[in-house]
Parts: sequence; C-alpha cells; structure tokens
Amino acid sequence: MDGVGRALHSYAMRTPEEATTEILMHAEALGERESVPLLEAAGRVLAREVVSDVDAPPFRKSAMDGFALRAAELGGGSAELESRAGHPFEASVPPGACVSISTGAEVPAGCDQVVMVENSERRGTRVHLTDAAFAGQNICNQGEDLRIGEVVQRPGRRLTPTDVAVLAAVGCEPVPVYRRPIVTLLTTGDELVPPTEKPSRGQIREGNTLHLAALAKRAGAVVRYTGLVPDDADELAARFEEALSASDVVVTTGGVSMGEYDLVAGAFQRCGVEEVFHKISIKPGKPLWFGKRGKTLVFGLPGNPVSCLLGQEVFVRPALRKLEGEHESAWIEPLGRGRWNGKPPRPIPRQNNVPVTVAIGADGVDELSPIPWSGSADIVGLATATAMAIIPAGESAGPGQLLDYRDLTR
Repeated sequence: MDGVGRALHSYAMRTPEEATTEILMHAEALGERESVPLLEAAGRVLAREVVSDVDAPPFRKSAMDGFALRAAELGGGSAELESRAGHPFEASVPPGACVSISTGAEVPAGCDQVVMVENSERRGTRVHLTDAAFAGQNICNQGEDLRIGEVVQRPGRRLTPTDVAVLAAVGCEPVPVYRRPIVTLLTTGDELVPPTEKPSRGQIREGNTLHLAALAKRAGAVVRYTGLVPDDADELAARFEEALSASDVVVTTGGVSMGEYDLVAGAFQRCGVEEVFHKISIKPGKPLWFGKRGKTLVFGLPGNPVSCLLGQEVFVRPALRKLEGEHESAWIEPLGRGRWNGKPPRPIPRQNNVPVTVAIGADGVDELSPIPWSGSADIVGLATATAMAIIPAGESAGPGQLLDYRDLTR
C-alpha cells in the first residue's frame, strides 16, 4: 500500500470489531519472565508449565472424623487406637478392632472403610458402629486427585486464588510469571484541576485517570500516573516523549477530537508515533485515536468519562491481556445476553452502548432496564448502571428483544 493508501486507510472509521482486531494485531506479548512469591501470585499470568512432584493425596487418607476398620469385620471394636493428621497409626490393626481417625489422617494398613463419628457410639472400651459395611467409604486414595508428573497448569493462565493453593501443593515456590505491562496515564485540558482542589469558574475536577488506573490495574497492568498536562503543543510533546520512553502502553484522555485545542494527535506524531487509526463507529467514544511507536501502544481516549470507560474496557483491556501473555481466550471481551426492558431508543449509524441495570427475570433471562442518563459526560448517572446494552449500528431495540451487554461489575 502506498503512502496515500495508508493515509486513507488510517482515516477510515473502524467498526468496534475491526478496531479491536487491528489493535491486537499490533500488540506483541512482552514475553519477559520474573518470579514472585506464592502470596503475590494471584492475578498474575503463569509463564511456564507446572507439573506435580507429588501424588495428591500423597497417601490413603480419611475424608472424615470417625473410625477406620475392615469393612468385612464391621461390628465394633476397641477405640483406644488412634490415627491423627500428621501422626499416622503404624502398628497392625488387630482383627475386629477399629482405629479412631481424624480428617486428613493416613488410613492404617489393612483398613478399607471409615465410619463417620456421627454413626458411632462409645460404650465403655467398645465402639458401636451403626453404618453399613462399605469398602472404600470415606477414604481418599493416593493420587486420585493428582499424580507425580501430571501437568497442573499451563502458561498463559491468569492465576486464581484456588490456583495458588494448587501450586503450593506441588511446591511451586516462587511462581514463574510474565512481567506485567507498564501503562502511563496522562490527561489533557486547561480546565482540569486535581481532586484535592476546589474548581474555580470554568474548571472541573479530573477523575478520568483515577478511573482508568483502577480499570488498568484490574486488567493486570502496572500503572504510572504523571498528572495533568496543559493544552500546549510543546508541553504535550515533552510529556509524551517521557511517557513513551518508560511504558509499554501510553493512554491519554482528552484532546483527540477536532477542536482548535485538540492537540494530542499532533504531539504524538512529533514524538514519532505512527497513527494507525482515528475514530471508531461507536457511541460513546467515537474520537478514539490509536497509534504505535516501536512496540509501545498509544491510545488517545476522548475526554468524556463514559467514553473513557468504554475505550478502556473494549479496546485497551484486550491489548493489556495480550501484552501480559494471557491465553488468547482472555483477549475476547466477555459479553452477557439479556432482554431489553425499556422504550425503543432512536437508531443511530454507530454501535450504541446504553447504560442499564441487569436483573434476573422470572424465567431466568437477564432483564436490561435503561437508567436515567444525560450522556457521555454523566459519570454520576453511570455509577447507578451495572452494564451497557449493545445496540447494533442503525438499529433500535423493542421490548423483549435480546441484546448483548457489557458487564460493568466484573
């Protein structure tokens, strides 16, 4: 494609699906490994295959507090013998005897049943057992959960708290993980002041970057916040250059529309960032700008807070997942499916994202009810929503119509 063709291509408005595909095409997994303690491993992406060095359970163990015995001899016996967790009973069990045993303790050799303590009654030195004979009852066999050499987890998995417990069971300490992407957040606008200041006339408090920081951390990133940047081309270029040199991803808010002081795109191009595209056929969030310098991804999000949210979750989040090395299935945006429960919205030529609350209907289908909302600047109104219903470009939605929705609570 020649230079003119590339320029025309970059200015063609993308559908959300096209934009996501193109962003992911430019995102390259970092592939850098590091080790973290098990205590810090939850939420990180595993960097290599982990195999078990033990059987789990490592021995035949009792699943209950009770009495171990031979099922064929069920009929009571001495309860003076004992096997406790960590202190197995190692002698031979006499014929007709049972062994008091605790949950997790090793089952004595020769015993093939554990009767729950609830089904027993002590009578002096004897134990009366009321359960039926059932070989194997309440016994976990060695290796029934996991065998030595068996794969526990594969690379690319974002570790859950349960995964951490499994890794601990196989002695994976420390845990090999991929480095998290570094994201630098900046916001532009002479009208903005920090949350600690009371706005004067014509000013507003800045909260976009705080919102984006929380979302980026939830997606697995390390976040750098460099503060407010004035609407000055030279200052923007200087601050952007510093951010580009220290980050895997740079995310800005504001200054990407077509006004006289929308200077972000020009400042990035001064820093050698190649524009990939500008504008997406989505509402809210149409003016989103995307470019790249080397391997560093650059997102210029609109200044309205709801547009920021949508841009982060729909377009930035998948890129962060891929950069960190998470499995491809995690790049795909998870969507719910629900039934529209409101007045038909006016069709528009872009994908329309409408804030809604989600409640389970009487028939088990999610009900999507639109909230009172005044537009993409209304972050207060959005705080009452739990999702955004997705209405395809050029379409409306009638009562009862099934729609995809983006969950805002995940």
